[in-house]
Amino acid sequence: MVKLGNAVRARCKILVPLMACLLIALPLVLGACGSSATSSASSTTTSTSATTSTATTATSTATSTTTAAAGVTELTYSNFFPPTHLNAMLAEQFCREIESRTQGRVKITQFTGGSLTPAAQIYDGVLKGVSDMGMSCAAYTMGRFPASELVDLPHGYANGWVATQVANDYYNHFQPAEYNDTHVLYFHAHGPGVIYSRNTPIRTLEDLKGKVIRATGVGAKIIGALGGTGNAAAQGEVYELLSKGVIDGSYAPRETLKGWKQGDVVQYVTTCVEVGNTTDMFVVMNQGKWNSLPADIQQVFTEVSQEWIEKHGKAWTYYDKAGVDYFLSQGTDHEIINLTAGEITRWVAAVQPLKATYITEKTAAGLPAAEQEAYLMERVEYWTEQSPSEADCVSWVEQNLLTAS
Repeated sequence: MVKLGNAVRARCKILVPLMACLLIALPLVLGACGSSATSSASSTTTSTSATTSTATTATSTATSTTTAAAGVTELTYSNFFPPTHLNAMLAEQFCREIESRTQGRVKITQFTGGSLTPAAQIYDGVLKGVSDMGMSCAAYTMGRFPASELVDLPHGYANGWVATQVANDYYNHFQPAEYNDTHVLYFHAHGPGVIYSRNTPIRTLEDLKGKVIRATGVGAKIIGALGGTGNAAAQGEVYELLSKGVIDGSYAPRETLKGWKQGDVVQYVTTCVEVGNTTDMFVVMNQGKWNSLPADIQQVFTEVSQEWIEKHGKAWTYYDKAGVDYFLSQGTDHEIINLTAGEITRWVAAVQPLKATYITEKTAAGLPAAEQEAYLMERVEYWTEQSPSEADCVSWVEQNLLTAS
């Protein structure tokens, strides 16, 4: 027994130090394993994050962000109208209404006056992610929106409310493919154009000969048909061009007399409203950004957009009157020229071939141009009968926009 005890004690002297070493080494081994697992998890997270980042970049615009923790989607809105213009004010109200109805889940920052993207680049800016949303005119990029060019041609639009309703019906009915690379929210369109001139009255077609008149898109074709020469400056440039005498006048809705202050630098306005043209204006969203929005938020955008059609229409009709009032307030030497009945007939006849040419050319290009023309004329007649009075539009703007500004 004594010999066995001595043997056991001898072995314990060897085993105890070994166990101690193992106990010391075990945490180090486990720690190393844990470090490896953490590194692997970190690597997986980094890889997933990189994939997510790439996907987000592909569907988001360069200037918008989504704050995941707060669940807030931030969007940018590029608009060429100056901040004091009713269309910019309506766009701002649109932004706040979206914010309210989504309970703060969407916030939109509007950039007015072409400060983010110039008027002619706003659509491409939406495509490329410079902004998430944009408002501008199809006429600033002729050839880009061939189906929309028909809307701009003379159709006897009585006012901006009628033109706005027709523009939306036209798009909804035909769904022209030219807007397929964005998500369309809505359209609006101004009342019939008139001719402003700096210091030479325009009373007949002959008075337009040799005159350089600012007009874009289809408007330039109309001026050409009437005998003048078009200048394709954007509205933001017209005030300076007129004040410096670079151009003789402008062909635009009466709205620009006040909305763009052009009534300050012209002396005559020739009311050729029977020609009845307009300019189709779009409000669109980047398609990837639209696709990234939850269905309930998309529904809010759709509902608010539908409501804003009516608002823009009334604002345009208000401007038909307000523009003239502003112009006449500039001095007793400012004159509104009303064409004689015979002269009106001449002007209308001069521009009618533009529609026939359009139908021929666009039919050859594959568009159902004759069908589209017939539909437009029917819609103009329909909405003219439904049109609110000028007084009603003025009252609505004064109560809902001017008091809020």
